[in-house]
Amino acid sequence: MTAQSPPARSPPYFHHHAPLHSATLELKEFTENIIPRYAILSHTWGIEEVTYGDIRNPNLERKAGYQKIKFCGERATIDGLEYIWVDTCCIDKQSSAELSEAINSMFRWYKNAEICYVYLSDVSAVESPHSI
Repeated sequence: MTAQSPPARSPPYFHHHAPLHSATLELKEFTENIIPRYAILSHTWGIEEVTYGDIRNPNLERKAGYQKIKFCGERATIDGLEYIWVDTCCIDKQSSAELSEAINSMFRWYKNAEICYVYLSDVSAVESPHSI
C-alpha cells in the first residue's frame, strides 16, 4: 500500500502569491486557488531581501536575503515538503492593491502551512536542536 499525500490546501486569496519549489527555489503558480502542502518562513526583513522580481534572476545568491530562503528550502526538502512560502519573494508587490491583499491574508498563509520555520539572523546555529 502506498502512502497518500494529504489534500492540497486552499488559501482564500491566491492571485500573485506563488510558493517556491523547495529544491529548485523556482516560483510555481497554481490554478484554481489550490496549492500543495508547504512550509512557511517567519523572519525579520533585512537589507538586500530577495523579492518576487528577483527570484528569476540567476544572480540572486549574491543578495544577503538569499541565505534564509535557501535555508527554508533545504529544511522543507528534508521534512518532505515540496513547497515553501516566504513573504519577501512570494508576493508580487508591484501594485498597492496586491500588497494590501497580501498583508490581509498573511494569517491564512501561516495558519495553512504544515510547518513554520523561524530564521533568527542574530542567533548562531547549533549542531542539534536538542542542545538548545
